[in-house]
Amino acid sequence: MATDVPLIEKVSVSSLPKQLLLEADPDETSIETYPKDGIALRAALDGVIAGICVLAFRTPGELELLNIAVMPALQQRGIGSLLLNAAIDTAHDHSCQRLTLGTGAFGHQLSFYQRHGLRVVSVQKDYFTEYYDRPLFENGIQHQDRLWLVLDLSMRAGK
Repeated sequence: MATDVPLIEKVSVSSLPKQLLLEADPDETSIETYPKDGIALRAALDGVIAGICVLAFRTPGELELLNIAVMPALQQRGIGSLLLNAAIDTAHDHSCQRLTLGTGAFGHQLSFYQRHGLRVVSVQKDYFTEYYDRPLFENGIQHQDRLWLVLDLSMRAGK
């Protein structure tokens, strides 16, 4: 029997498919620096990987979302939101006060995170031009700056 609700499970970072990680972060060098002891979540539909998420502890009380990606054919079905909510729950489970992430200064990712309550707290100028081997474009515009976003978990009701 097929299901429309993905199963979210904790897995090892090394078990995640590199091609899917590259959907969200096209820099292999960056992906290779993900901590092996980080937290990885996998969303599966009928046993097939639909999406992934990688988290890492940074400062005490802070969990950073390093990567969240959904298979292109399965996007726009709520899988990314389920993974992000699972990441938030994971941060709560580890008594973190903040969930942080870095993303491009425009595009659908930024609005996705903002819809989930993350707020821009700083700009890292020229990040994508300095740290990526090749230019990164979205909708014909080159990414240059990285925005840092934070979700203050201490302010979330019911947790």
